[in-house]
Amino acid sequence: MNIQQPQRRLRCAIYTRKSSEEGLEMEFNSLDAQRESCEAYIASQRSEGFAAIRERYDDGGHSGGTLERPALQRLLADVEAGLIDVIVVYKIDRLSRSLMDFSKLVEIFERNQVTFVSVTQSFNTTTSMGRLTLNILLSFAQFEREVIGERIRDKFAASRKKGMWMGGFVPLGYRVENRKLLIEESEAATVRMIFERFVGIGSATVLAKTLAAENVRTRRGKPIDKGFLYKLLNNRVYIGEAVHKGTSYPGEHEAIIDRALWDKVHTILQTSPRQRAGNTRSQTPALLKGLIFTDTGSAMTPTATRKGSKLYRYYTSMDLIRSRTTEAAGPQRLPAGMVEGAVIDEIRRMIATPEVRARALAAVKLDIPDVDAKAVIAALGEFDALWASLFPAEQARIVQLLVARITVGSTGLAVDLRHDGIGSLARQMMAPQAGRSAA
Repeated sequence: MNIQQPQRRLRCAIYTRKSSEEGLEMEFNSLDAQRESCEAYIASQRSEGFAAIRERYDDGGHSGGTLERPALQRLLADVEAGLIDVIVVYKIDRLSRSLMDFSKLVEIFERNQVTFVSVTQSFNTTTSMGRLTLNILLSFAQFEREVIGERIRDKFAASRKKGMWMGGFVPLGYRVENRKLLIEESEAATVRMIFERFVGIGSATVLAKTLAAENVRTRRGKPIDKGFLYKLLNNRVYIGEAVHKGTSYPGEHEAIIDRALWDKVHTILQTSPRQRAGNTRSQTPALLKGLIFTDTGSAMTPTATRKGSKLYRYYTSMDLIRSRTTEAAGPQRLPAGMVEGAVIDEIRRMIATPEVRARALAAVKLDIPDVDAKAVIAALGEFDALWASLFPAEQARIVQLLVARITVGSTGLAVDLRHDGIGSLARQMMAPQAGRSAA
């Protein structure tokens, strides 16, 4: 006994569209005529399981040149929800007049296993001939997309060759008006400062740390890091050029950096980062030169050794260098970075003590009897920020100003401060504050 399987019911949605609103108020309008034809077609396909759903998808007064139509969007939402099997239209152009948009709709339909039918054009993707016709249409749509893409790329390239600004992220130092780059002077000053200071320092790592300590930030308020510096220093827009696919062309905009400064920066950048880092370290002055001694009074002098590309700095006692016997209880050689860091930490600690601040205040009053004590204390409180912003040579000068002697013993370091030097430092730090208050 053969039992026939029940035929699958295909839920059919009818979509209608009319570009203008003219005639929509009539009792029987164009949308009704389209629907009537579609309903008749569905009825003729009842044997295939076609059945119209009650939901209406009518776009009256909407152009076929866009997909942003209320009823079409509802239709697509129902397709995505799995409520529709077949979409029936009077003509293909009711669905879309754009081949590109049409291909987008087909992608949605295929993803959800939905077919569609054009009643008056014998176009039915439920058949092999209909699918062939669809593939031909989509091939033309792909061709249209590629041609448009080529035109856009050609236009973009031609515009860049003329030096025109073609959009994208606006570099620090510029703003855009009427599709042209104009200098934003407040930011341009920061760009010039970065280029000039990089020439002096020669290290993006050191410069980034310095700018972070000075709270110099990007347009979006983020700290300037090494990656941002490299992008900025390599951006040819700052010398008035426009770049397209690695080739530079004279730009319409005004340059922020002159060619001489650009060339100095890029002469440094052409040196390998490892070599530049080594140069920076080798040029860093020894902070404690002439100040550090063993507990027997032997001077410890800066020394260095190189292993491969790395430079290792030390403070070594003259007794060890000259192979003299010594009764010193402390170490005879110390890593420079470690001992310098320990000394700076000790300076910070001592400057924060009430006793040292009182002596510094007394030293300042010798020169400025009516000085505000709170101003002196506030200035000394900014020592950490000052230190982080200084170049190595300036840091060495500050240490020479503050420290009288450093003694290395078995129990650690002993740092003797110059209290008159702390007073001098306080006066120097108060000077910028006075300038800001006057401004």
